Amino acid sequence: MSEDFDVPEDLDERIAAALGRPVEPEVRAFAERLVPVDALGVLFYGSNLRTGSLEGVLDFYVLTAAPQEEKIWPRVSYHEWQHGGTTLRAKVATMALDTFRAAAAGELLDTTVWARFVQPSALAWERDAPAGAAIAAAVAQAARTAARLAVALGPEAGTPEDYWRALFRATYAAEFRVEAAGREDSILSANRAHFDGLLPLALLSDGIGFARGAAGTIRPALEPAQRARLLGWWKHRRRLGKPYNVLRLLKASTTFDGAARYAAWKIERHTGVSVAMTPWRERHPVLAAPGVLWQVWRHRDARGRAR
Repeated sequence: MSEDFDVPEDLDERIAAALGRPVEPEVRAFAERLVPVDALGVLFYGSNLRTGSLEGVLDFYVLTAAPQEEKIWPRVSYHEWQHGGTTLRAKVATMALDTFRAAAAGELLDTTVWARFVQPSALAWERDAPAGAAIAAAVAQAARTAARLAVALGPEAGTPEDYWRALFRATYAAEFRVEAAGREDSILSANRAHFDGLLPLALLSDGIGFARGAAGTIRPALEPAQRARLLGWWKHRRRLGKPYNVLRLLKASTTFDGAARYAAWKIERHTGVSVAMTPWRERHPVLAAPGVLWQVWRHRDARGRAR
C-alpha cells in the first residue's frame, strides 16, 4: 500500500469528504425512512457501501440528539422495505451522537465504534449541515483513536499497513466473534484508497510525529512512557471486550426489534428453508428458536433422504 506523506490535507476535511461519497439512491431513500424525530444523521457502512450492491443486509448507524438512556448500546433493529419491486433489508444500530463521539474518541470502554469507523462509511442522511459536521468530527476522532493504538501495538518502525494489521488483529481478538485468519488483510486490500495516507494524517492530527524511512516505512515518535500508557489503556479494554460483547448479545436477544424476521431471512438465505413468521415467533424469537431449528433440521434431513 503506497502512502503519500506530503499531502497538505486536514484530517477533518478528509473525513468529511469521505463521508460525502455518493451512495445508491435506494440506500439514501431507505436511510430517510429510518430516522426518528430526533435523528441527526444516518451512517451507511459495510461491504454494500464498497460494492454498491443492494443484496443482503444494508448496515446503518442512526445517530440521535437525545441523551443516551440505555446503558448497553446501541439499540439494534431489522427492517424490510419494498422499493421499486425489490425487497431491501437493513440492520440498524441507533445511539446518541454524544455517546458515539465519546466511544470514537476512546473515552469509553467500547472498542467497536472506533475500530468500525476508521473503516469507510458514508453519511446517507443528515438533518442539516451542522449535524453533518458534528458527525464528521466524531468519525475523525475514531481515526485518531485507531491510529494511536495502531502505532502502540505495531513495530517500532514499519509500513502503515503493518500498523493497521496490528490494530485489526488486536481488535478482532478482543471481540466476541470469529473472524477468518487474514481478515485484516482483506479489509486493507478491499479499502486501499481509503487507507492510503490515512495513518500519517491521523497521527499528525493527534500530535504524534514520525520519521520517514525507506520503502514507505515510518518510525512513530512514541516515548516509552507514552507507549506504555496507550498499551495500558488497551489492556483494560481488551480484558473487558468479550464480557461486554456478551452483554450486548444478551441484550439484543430480548430487544432486537425485528429479530425473528432477520433470523428467518438468514435461515432461508443460507439453508433454503422458508420459515413461516407467526405473531408468536415475532414476539418471542428466543423461545421460538428451538422449534425453528427443528423445522430446518427436518426439512434438510428429508431433502437429503430424497436424493
